Amino acid sequence: MKKINFLLALVMLFTSIIITSCGTHLNKQRQSSGSYAHESSCLGVEQDGSQTLKVSGNGRNRTDAVEQAKKNGVRDVLFKGIRAGNSECNMKPVVSEVNAQEKYEDYFNKFFADGGAYTNFISGKDGSDLHIEVIQNREKSGSQETYNIIIRVLRAELKAKMIEDKILAQ
Repeated sequence: MKKINFLLALVMLFTSIIITSCGTHLNKQRQSSGSYAHESSCLGVEQDGSQTLKVSGNGRNRTDAVEQAKKNGVRDVLFKGIRAGNSECNMKPVVSEVNAQEKYEDYFNKFFADGGAYTNFISGKDGSDLHIEVIQNREKSGSQETYNIIIRVLRAELKAKMIEDKILAQ
């Protein structure tokens, strides 16, 4: 009888430890969701080859998060390709060379600087330069905010710029 009580107590102890650790893990996962980098997704492709994307960015405030989202959209088209969402978007990155961002670090640091050349290759979803649609749902985690936006990335012009600046061969 003592053996059964001991085993029962041991099973209950392990069960409570497992349940407690699972709950803690889920809470940590929920708390950190604001800093998670969401994957850019394709909403469509225009006749000129530009890609309309839903992208997200993190920042101290709305302005910083929206700017980061713009950079993320251009960076994804350049180096990752767009795999999520509508299958019309080109899945191949503009720059397919492995570690190109590190190899041309000085160039891309300037390119993606605040107000840098990357801004020449994005517009609003309707093609306007002035209106970038900010989607209302936002997440906040600690001092960071995450915003989702819809932008159009001018893929053909971006590729031409990479060829012009000798990042890509013709």
